[in-house]
Amino acid sequence: MTGPASVNFAFLAQHDPVLAEYAAEAEGVFRAHPRLCVANLRTLAEALAKHAAAYAGVYGVEREELGLLLGRLRDRGIVDVQVAAMFRALREAGNEAVHAGTPERPARAFSHGDALKLLRLARELAVWFHRSFGRDRSFKPGPFLPPPNPPGPDDAVQAELERLRAEVTRLAEVHASAAEQARLRVEAEARAAAAYADVEAAMQLAEEVNARLAAEQADFEVKLAAVQASAAAAPPAVSAALLQSAQAASASVDLDEAATRALIDAQLVEVGWQADSQGLRYAKGARPQKGKNLAIAEWPTATGPADYALFVGLQLLGIVEAKKRSADVMSALDQAHRYARGARLEGEAVFAGGPWGESRVPFIFSTNGRAYLQQLRTRSGVWFRDLRRPENTAHPLAGWRSPEGLVEALQCDIDAAHAALQAEPTDYLDLRDYQVKAIQAVEAAIAQGDRELLLAMATGTGKTRTCIGLLYRLLKSRRFNRVLFLVDRTSLGEQAAEAFGHAKLENFQSFTDIYDVKELGDVAPSAETKLQFATVQGMVRRLAAAEAGDHVLPVDAYDCIVVDEAHRGYHLDREMSEVELGFRSEADYISKFTRVLEYFDAVKVALTATPALHTVKIFGDPIFVYSYREAVVDGYLVDHEPPFLIETRLSREGISFFAETEAPAYNTRTGQQSLFRLPDEVRFEVEDFNKKVITEPWNEAV
Repeated sequence: MTGPASVNFAFLAQHDPVLAEYAAEAEGVFRAHPRLCVANLRTLAEALAKHAAAYAGVYGVEREELGLLLGRLRDRGIVDVQVAAMFRALREAGNEAVHAGTPERPARAFSHGDALKLLRLARELAVWFHRSFGRDRSFKPGPFLPPPNPPGPDDAVQAELERLRAEVTRLAEVHASAAEQARLRVEAEARAAAAYADVEAAMQLAEEVNARLAAEQADFEVKLAAVQASAAAAPPAVSAALLQSAQAASASVDLDEAATRALIDAQLVEVGWQADSQGLRYAKGARPQKGKNLAIAEWPTATGPADYALFVGLQLLGIVEAKKRSADVMSALDQAHRYARGARLEGEAVFAGGPWGESRVPFIFSTNGRAYLQQLRTRSGVWFRDLRRPENTAHPLAGWRSPEGLVEALQCDIDAAHAALQAEPTDYLDLRDYQVKAIQAVEAAIAQGDRELLLAMATGTGKTRTCIGLLYRLLKSRRFNRVLFLVDRTSLGEQAAEAFGHAKLENFQSFTDIYDVKELGDVAPSAETKLQFATVQGMVRRLAAAEAGDHVLPVDAYDCIVVDEAHRGYHLDREMSEVELGFRSEADYISKFTRVLEYFDAVKVALTATPALHTVKIFGDPIFVYSYREAVVDGYLVDHEPPFLIETRLSREGISFFAETEAPAYNTRTGQQSLFRLPDEVRFEVEDFNKKVITEPWNEAV
């Protein structure tokens, strides 16, 4: 039996009928069972990911985790951060729809609004898939055909359905005469209603449909294996063309504000917020609660509703303004600021201190759901501003701050921290004068708001020892809460960790005696961790796991990053032209090192002996320089002089032993000496001294 025709996903049948039927299942149960609709969309997303992997020649095993599959697709450049986030949003919502809740996280009640939002997100993902791997790479899908009204819809769902229907008729009328417009409107509405009615009728045969899909699923896996084998054997030119199509399709993804909310909800949930822009709304009675971290949608203010209000317990900590993907994010921060000035509370809700100028909310955000890219700086990422100090400027983040991170930021009194640094002595650190000056230069730059700092000190002048004193002062004054010490080689990390464990600070205690330190093998910091060592390569792997939805590290996991030997192994991003922006993946242009630095919302302090051009372009000109020549003049380093040849009688003539002579021989393993009769004459030149022959008189003379 042929399955029901999909309303919005029929084009997927060109790849495999099962894909279109999964979509039809979701559409068919939308009206009666929104939770089941969401669960079916997860099945569709997993099938699309498997098919994409097979087309790319990286499909593995049948029951592989979606996160691992997405990771391989990211590595190949097939999916970008945005598309991966769309997959994850459908997976996470589907998991919640299928699995029962826990006492800590009760089962979510899925509304028609949730299902509609995710249905449209799945449609956009399917269009990306078809443009990437279908025959028509410039495929135009037409407008999304909305379902009929569910029984007793709320006002928000009703308004969204009406808006979607109006969009369908508007697009149909673009080239129509005035006389045809009424007829086209009626036809479009009738076509959508009839299509969904057909799907609903077919879904009544639930048992038959499920039996058919079970059989087709087995056939689906056989087909995937064949596609995988064909892709793996394809010549490089074919693979390159496929990659270019996928990247062009990723660049053409254009989510409106409503669909973007689905991504934002999923991103907030990943870092610890409870977010549901359809269900967790002020108009539906959502209010802050003790012990919960809630992102409440459409929170009222004096100048209009804020898209999200972030509550940690009863405290209002943040306001979020959400825009559609094509909107400028930086300018939207002004709207969030306006809402922060007019924020209102009710019930037990409280402000988190303040006011700070005209604002009663300390932190504001704006986003369009798009992953951060430096060359699209104002149109990507999550823009953030701390309103507590007027000199704090807005800057983009690679992701959302966690509830714990916002609380830690709120508890950090920056003015008090810098006052404490001014009063803190340095004599107990046992540092040289120039090392103290280096620390003071860094602290002064941080106090004036600099976020990228470069410290240049000649090799042998104690950069690590200086860094130990600097970080101890910054943590003791509570200017920073957690530091990441980044190296590009394991051996450098081990040497630095050893130095932090041996150098004595106050009361003859070392840094590791005073603070909790995580070394290279540790995956993530704990709440008590103050310093973590990591290699760039290890941190890239952790961020890749986070992008796949596993052990997500929030952007506020560290608020300070120290980059050791910053001139080594780190490369600038490649530049993209305007044409390349249309079809290249940003992953092609972002160095692994820069990806780590840009991900965390942290002050970066780079240490180097030789500031290379690419180092200066990342961190700026050095704020403090202590050169080799200065160190020589000050007597801390010995200058490189021409070699001086020391000549003695033994160095001219060498050392000789005649045959049959009994010479003392030294056993390096046991440390014992014994007499050894030489069978032949033996002669040692000066280069053998202290290697093959020990000569104490020559050593004393030199």
